[in-house]
Amino acid sequence: MLNKTIEKNGKTLRYGYTTGSCATAATKAALLMFLNQQKWETIEISTPKGWTLDLVLHDQTFSENEASCSVIKDSGDDPDVTNGVKVFSKITPSDQAGIEFAAGIGVGTVTSVGLSIPPGEPAINPTPREMITREIKTVLASEAARQITDLPKGWRVELSIPQGVELAKRTFNPKLGIKGGLSIIGTSGIVEPMSEDALKASLKLELSVLHAKGFKEIIFVPGNYGKDFSEELGLSEEVLVKTSNYIGFMLDEAERMGFDKILLIGHLGKLVKLAGGIFNTHSSVADGRMEILTAHAGLLGATQKTMEKIMTSKTTDEATDLILSKNLPDYFDHLAEVIKKKVTDRVYGTIEMEVVLFSKIHGFLGQSKDAEELRKRLCTH
Repeated sequence: MLNKTIEKNGKTLRYGYTTGSCATAATKAALLMFLNQQKWETIEISTPKGWTLDLVLHDQTFSENEASCSVIKDSGDDPDVTNGVKVFSKITPSDQAGIEFAAGIGVGTVTSVGLSIPPGEPAINPTPREMITREIKTVLASEAARQITDLPKGWRVELSIPQGVELAKRTFNPKLGIKGGLSIIGTSGIVEPMSEDALKASLKLELSVLHAKGFKEIIFVPGNYGKDFSEELGLSEEVLVKTSNYIGFMLDEAERMGFDKILLIGHLGKLVKLAGGIFNTHSSVADGRMEILTAHAGLLGATQKTMEKIMTSKTTDEATDLILSKNLPDYFDHLAEVIKKKVTDRVYGTIEMEVVLFSKIHGFLGQSKDAEELRKRLCTH
């Protein structure tokens, strides 16, 4: 266990370590067991973050032909599907110089372009590969290893996560074109609990895969509500990207990558914030939902009494009931146009943006003027 913590929102949260660190530790230990023909109980590795980890080993086996062991992943207080899984490494000597990486059971294989690893390679990201390579070189440079006269030319490192086949179904991997299991990941070797940077990186990766595949027209949804509603509209899931609360960040990345058109579909409670120029829609960053809804009701002729009721609504659904009951002319189409202008301005007019608004209770609410045409282009049939 890594006994380092960070304070976030008044809570003390514990750091963890990545699957890349687990794979590195297991590989280093397996190599030492192979060279010394004896069991190791713990192993120490360095991480790119600069922290040293001393990790407990499990499932140690060795012979004159190979050695293997496992390390249990500890995600700290980060909600991660890989927490508690065993990451195995098996090392075998090779007649080929260098280090060959292989995907064992539960570690995926890259099948798509746009990722940091080319198609056909095991889904072991660059930083874990570098960490493993460095630790192998460190062991081989030690005085004990130099005394061994018949060291092989190279090594084959096979990484496995037995639970990975099932767990991968709960990750982005199938959509990213990583088949057969999980990825061995981590850029710092350390898991920062509930890291905003890590989530942004995964969202950006999904976008880059679509770009690499040549898609120019895509769909943005904040979360599962938007995904479900898109399916109801018959839209293609292949080009659908979840933005989470980081709509501004994802718009910036889409503009940088050069996408042509984006259909933004979302629950009123999230997308209304965009009408006020709020591009991180997490409630802890900013709210303003009722203020924005009230202001646009006033622009469309609502009475002061109606505006007061909207302003004091507890939820956007309650506010929507009021707006619909007052028959304000094309209110939600108007709001969609306001959002469209805000997001178009965000990308300096380089991407054609269209907007669809809905709510869980009321269903479809409204859309920007040319959204229907883009919807038809993005339908699966």
